[in-house]
Amino acid sequence: MNYLDRNEFNFEPSQKVVDTIKNFDPKTLCFYTRIYDQGKKSVISVRLSEIYNVPEEQVLLTYGGEDMLKNSIHYFLMLGDNKKILIPEFSWWYYNRVASECGGTFEMYPLHEQEDTFAYDVEEVIEYTNRVHPRMLLLASPNNPTGNGLTPTEIGCIMENIPEDTMVLIDEAYASFISTDTAYIAPLVSKYSNLIISRTLSKFYGLPGLRCGFGFIGKGHDQFLSYCNKYLGYNRFSEAVALAALDSDEHYRKVADDMEWGRQLYKKELGNLPGFKVYKSVANFILIKYPVEIKNALMEALKVQDYKIKFMGDKGLESCLRITLGRKEQTQTVVDTIKQVLQNP
Repeated sequence: MNYLDRNEFNFEPSQKVVDTIKNFDPKTLCFYTRIYDQGKKSVISVRLSEIYNVPEEQVLLTYGGEDMLKNSIHYFLMLGDNKKILIPEFSWWYYNRVASECGGTFEMYPLHEQEDTFAYDVEEVIEYTNRVHPRMLLLASPNNPTGNGLTPTEIGCIMENIPEDTMVLIDEAYASFISTDTAYIAPLVSKYSNLIISRTLSKFYGLPGLRCGFGFIGKGHDQFLSYCNKYLGYNRFSEAVALAALDSDEHYRKVADDMEWGRQLYKKELGNLPGFKVYKSVANFILIKYPVEIKNALMEALKVQDYKIKFMGDKGLESCLRITLGRKEQTQTVVDTIKQVLQNP
């Protein structure tokens, strides 16, 4: 089965990752790490501190990006009486559920469809946040499923113009597929104590099964760090594999280049067809508007090919497909199948 419906990784891990797994000494698992004796969380947090130039104590480690969201939202919404979080209108359904798990409430602010993209209206986000004054503001960049992101300048503008007691959580799980810039992170978390930036090894580094998330938080949150961090350290096998992945940027950048080839193919082959719109994406998936009358025929044709893509059911996106950017031959098969269905509905 070719799974192009959940934004997983259809490529090969880097050779360094493969070699690390093959050469891992199982006896390592017989002992806790001793790095917490040095006042550090993990060899991973130390390495991330070096890569991102953020103090190690401000680095967060979690069981995937999902756990980062859950820890952050649960903790901050359970403090005090303000239990509201603002989330984007078109975004991952899981944000809503995590808020409801801890008695929180959510309100949606708009994302705006433009010519070939969806976009945040920064001034509108600022206005919403000041008017509602939520405990948390969630920004997804890139956003799932629309594929649009925020620039560092836009993030800084939002942070500068909203209440200081609103915690801002930026979900950057899908970052790095287009932009390689990470230099903005350190200045932001140094300047704004009410900021959390969440990342993961699941997407760009293609290791969703490793369940290794990480992030960065502004200063002055010792209680949250105690809540979030693991006293006895982290999974030592995962640490070893994660270090190898973080040291394999060249391999994963080549994968990102193949994904860019896929974006361009979808735009070239489908973008000008009647009823289609191919949205810009800076993530490892692409959102495509299609004529819904071919839905059943397309589902059946893909099933015959052993392919799965995401037929969107979210309000306002019912006429859209979200397709994970896979290997070149997978992308070509999806494009060919869609065109065949159009010709022979």
